[in-house]
Amino acid sequence: MLTRYFALIVGVAYVLAGLAGFVPALGDERTTPHLHVESQYRDVLGLFPANILHHVVHLAVGVLGILAFRSFAASRTFSQGLAIVYAVLAVMGLIDAADLSTTFDLIPLFGNDVWLHAVTAAAAGYVGFLGPVAQDRVEAPVTRTVGGGSRSAVGD
Repeated sequence: MLTRYFALIVGVAYVLAGLAGFVPALGDERTTPHLHVESQYRDVLGLFPANILHHVVHLAVGVLGILAFRSFAASRTFSQGLAIVYAVLAVMGLIDAADLSTTFDLIPLFGNDVWLHAVTAAAAGYVGFLGPVAQDRVEAPVTRTVGGGSRSAVGD
């Protein structure tokens, strides 16, 4: 259950983060460093540099997490992919050369985004790679017999 609920919680959190980015009152206008896509470019909650592309990515990650909640296998795959991608994004946010910290001047990844991506990657890595591997069990319905014994309703 941990894996499935992790996907759901991360999904809801990232959908909310993506939506928060579209609310001008929840951010401070930003102009540096220059990006090719400056629409909605602000520090969300005064902390996280983001633009419209960043908001859309957060919405997409959130929706994928919510959809992954439907099964253990999908949740595990989501967590593993999230760990790998967000670890790469955290490292990119630390590298100013070749415009990696701004994803080639498209999406800001610097500042507080670095630690947020690193924490997300670490949590997703634990759940996806080190967490429980047992799938959710669905118990077979049990029927009672007249003699007091029980028998599985599913073929014996």
